[in-house]
Amino acid sequence: MKAMIFAAGLGSRLKPLTDTIPKALVPINEKPLLEHVIIKLKNAGFDEIIVNVHHFADQIIDFLQSQHNFGIRIEISDEREMLLETGGGIKKAEWFFNNEQPFLVHNVDIVSNIDLKALYQYHLNTQAMATLACKKRASSRYFLFDKQQRLCGWENNQTGEQKIAIPVSSDELRCMAFSGIHVIRPELLRQIRQTGAFSIVDTYLQLASTNLINCYDIGDADIVDVGKPEQLKSITN
Repeated sequence: MKAMIFAAGLGSRLKPLTDTIPKALVPINEKPLLEHVIIKLKNAGFDEIIVNVHHFADQIIDFLQSQHNFGIRIEISDEREMLLETGGGIKKAEWFFNNEQPFLVHNVDIVSNIDLKALYQYHLNTQAMATLACKKRASSRYFLFDKQQRLCGWENNQTGEQKIAIPVSSDELRCMAFSGIHVIRPELLRQIRQTGAFSIVDTYLQLASTNLINCYDIGDADIVDVGKPEQLKSITN
């Protein structure tokens, strides 16, 4: 099974730690974030991984080489010339997903006990083009799903901004916070017309009316975005 790890980010929220190392190599319990994600993926059966790099890219490449790629196939998607954001990053790595099997995408700064194998199997059991692992929790931004778990829109809870992909009555919508973990069928990538840097969130919203994009409710699973110092500290104590 194949997966992609987003490791190209600048890690601006983790400064000054990321003034000298990439976010992917920030340690938790003496192991870099990247290692935690790779081991979690490997334990779930993912044995081919592509990692995108930009900020301090050489450090990430050297680290992977020093660990002999953890005994699996690991490729690099080099974004040193231009940081492509989430959508552009996936599109650039499209060549890697050439076996027509769904692949999992995982942010490097997400620490969770989500059962990735169960998420992947759930996706296989549906006809969805993408499955987004989400949780009912407090957040500033939400994906909006209908009662059938189909993606219908997005909203910023602080500004009130909404982007509606499929109009439904407001009382039928569920507000769910995205985990930064999702499964995608390669067919979806061929429908993407954007180029350069763009958000996969915008892509999902653009394609939701003609493609089934589902929510996978992670329920009581724990998830922490360690992109901020206070969150990083909370998980290392």
